[in-house]
Amino acid sequence: MLNNAAALTRLLLQERTSLLRLVESILRDRPAAEDVTQSLWFRVQRIEDDPPILNKRAYLFRLAANLAKDRIRADGRYSALFHAADTLPEEVPAHIVGADTEICDRQRLAVTMAAIDELPARTREIFILRKFDELTLDEIAQRVGISRSMVVRYLQQALRHCMTRLGESE
Repeated sequence: MLNNAAALTRLLLQERTSLLRLVESILRDRPAAEDVTQSLWFRVQRIEDDPPILNKRAYLFRLAANLAKDRIRADGRYSALFHAADTLPEEVPAHIVGADTEICDRQRLAVTMAAIDELPARTREIFILRKFDELTLDEIAQRVGISRSMVVRYLQQALRHCMTRLGESE
């Protein structure tokens, strides 16, 4: 055993109670403080003789405090990684649609598309310009060459037809 390691080991045995008290004051957790104090012994065993440690007691207490702070940081990282995963489902809504909902939505879409195909040509054109091309009522009126109120009437007619077909299918 090296001289620094041997001297620090003897000092660790003598000062164990004080070291434990120091670590516990930092961690505020007795079992964790016991673990850190035990790991201190393993750290001391790896200390080499060069350079020689002049104030071994101060070195030992500083090492204990540093290990306690390392433990706090490690616990924080652990908490951030594993406890964040526990809250994830509450924070992020699932956008998974059930098979029955998907089938129902596909059927409604098919009925709606068939209803649009059944519309008279001008009504279908105005409906597509509004719902798919997202033109304003004034833009549609100008493009088709009719008044804004007529565009509204055509859209109402198209919507009534589509809603009727959807009602019939359910």
